[in-house]
Amino acid sequence: MRGYFGIGIENGKAEVNLGTLWRSAHIFGAAFIFTVGRRYQQQSSDVKKSWRSIPLFNFPTLAELKAYLPFECLLVGVELIPGIEEIENFTHPERAVYLLGSEDRGLSKEALEKCHRFVRLPGNDCLNVAVAGSIVMYDRLRQWKLNGKSVNLPSWGDRRNGKERIRDDEVLLHMRRGDDQGGGV
Repeated sequence: MRGYFGIGIENGKAEVNLGTLWRSAHIFGAAFIFTVGRRYQQQSSDVKKSWRSIPLFNFPTLAELKAYLPFECLLVGVELIPGIEEIENFTHPERAVYLLGSEDRGLSKEALEKCHRFVRLPGNDCLNVAVAGSIVMYDRLRQWKLNGKSVNLPSWGDRRNGKERIRDDEVLLHMRRGDDQGGGV
C-alpha cells in the first residue's frame, strides 16, 4: 500500500483517551500517533500494549510537530467548524497527519492556522476524542478500500491463530471446576 497516516491529540484532556486512540490507530493501520503539549503515561485503555507496535511522538509545541511533518504530508484538522468539508465528502490525502483537539476546547487558534485542510464529523457537539479519531481512521480505510487500494492491516497475532481462544477455554474450564490454577487471569 502506498501512503500512510498518523493521528494525534493537541492538549489532550484525559490520558485514557490516548490509550484508546493508540489501540484504534494500530487496528486501523496508522504509521504513528503523537501528542502536542501532553506526555503519554501507560493507561489501562491500551489493553493491547500498542506501544510495542506503533510509535508515539510527543511534541511540546505545534511548531515542532509542523517542523517534523514528513515530506508532502498534509496536516488535517478534525474540527466542528461550520462550513468545512464533511467527512462523507472528504477525500483523504495519500499522506496525512490528522490532528484532533481536546474535547473541551477543540483545536487551538494556532492549530487552526497551521492545518493544511480540515474535516468535520457530523453533529453539533464534540465526540470523545478517541471516538472521533477512530471514525476518521475508519473512514480513511473504508474510502481506500472502495477506491480499490490495497490495505494491509496489522494483526494482534495470537488472536488470529487460536491461541487466545484456547486460553479462554482453559480459563472457563478452571472457573467451572472452581479452582484458581488457571495460570493467572
